[in-house]
Amino acid sequence: MIVFIVRRFLLLLLTMVLVSVAVFMIAEWSPGNIAKNVLGAFITPEQEASFLKQNGFDKSMPTRYLYWVAGNDWIASGKIGMPLKKQITDKGFEEWWAVDDDGSLLRWKVDGDTLVAIRKKDDGTTEEFKDDSRWTAIDGGKHEFWGVDTQNHAVRWVKGDTEKVWVFVMGSGWVESSGGPKEYIPLKKGFVRGDPGISFRTGRPVAKSLFVRLRNSVVLAGCAFAIVMPLALLLGMIAGLREGSFKDRFLSIGGMMFSVVPEFATGIFLTLIFSMWLGWLPGASVLGDAAPWEKPMMLVLPVLTLTLIELGYVLRITRASMVEVMKSPYIRTAFLKGLPYKQVVMKHAVKNALIAPITVIMLHVNWLLGGIVIVEVVFGYPGLGAYLLDSALYKDFNALEAGAMIMVTVAVGTQLIADIIYTFLNPRIRYA
Repeated sequence: MIVFIVRRFLLLLLTMVLVSVAVFMIAEWSPGNIAKNVLGAFITPEQEASFLKQNGFDKSMPTRYLYWVAGNDWIASGKIGMPLKKQITDKGFEEWWAVDDDGSLLRWKVDGDTLVAIRKKDDGTTEEFKDDSRWTAIDGGKHEFWGVDTQNHAVRWVKGDTEKVWVFVMGSGWVESSGGPKEYIPLKKGFVRGDPGISFRTGRPVAKSLFVRLRNSVVLAGCAFAIVMPLALLLGMIAGLREGSFKDRFLSIGGMMFSVVPEFATGIFLTLIFSMWLGWLPGASVLGDAAPWEKPMMLVLPVLTLTLIELGYVLRITRASMVEVMKSPYIRTAFLKGLPYKQVVMKHAVKNALIAPITVIMLHVNWLLGGIVIVEVVFGYPGLGAYLLDSALYKDFNALEAGAMIMVTVAVGTQLIADIIYTFLNPRIRYA
């Protein structure tokens, strides 16, 4: 069994690598212009070129993929000759600093031909001083310097040969500035190290926003999963054991009705009844900065919507699997041997009947996290699905790619769990 699980794990790891390449390429090639989304529809070609260069879009696709997966702070540190350190401000924004030999944190800017260092003090304030000794002579009689700028880039300045750039200034938006570098490396640690970069839409670290949205979706999906799956399996087995009876037809027809109705229709219908007419529940899930469990009433309608949608589908799969197993030759043989009905069902039928539903359930874990975007939009619930939708519409590369990979990780992880469960339901799979 260990060999089987290890082989499946390696296969799923390879799947994640291939899917990560596909996700990156699809996001990069998708239509839209991130520069116009950020700077506005009437930006000049010079502004667009400056924005793309600052954010690394002038690099080749393999290089951008490497930066996205493994980060680039280790590359930038080698060019600067100092270790780099990332800090998160009290307002949730990200700051990168170079660590000098004495342990002080430094950034730089260029004022004319003067290199100005910005040192961060222990109390959080900063001081500026000239730092021209760091210029390094290069071919052609010029001087260059690799450092960290105030916009979280590792940059290369050339003395006397700076460019005009457009930078984001709090309270003023994107403004023109002089002293621009010749080369940029937008700093990030990479997805596998927990830092997919900065969101172009919010200006905050993607990892922090993604964690909050993932937490909200996990709570919503977990509540629905805890209600739906046991109930659907139980009702499906009851229907399968009573094939053709009134219970079977009632449960099958009812399950089909709920599973074919679109999510938005079910959500609106429940909102009309329980919020507008009866006034029992809030019609929107306005969480603000609160965690979902702090406002449990906000979860009732979204969870109920997901429960009705998922219940019918899993119920019918379980019912079909149970009917097929009960007609198997080994079940008939067990009855002919005189074994009690309860023993035949619980010991011989249930385990084999659960293999198909387990597959469906594990596939739907991924759907419950990312595919519930319609339910989240209907109720205004701040979950991962809605976050991915907004990121896709805005063409927010870092957020979209990271969110998609979270969904891929959940998908392959649940399949590995399903494979392990199979080995207990059917021991022959252990040696397959």
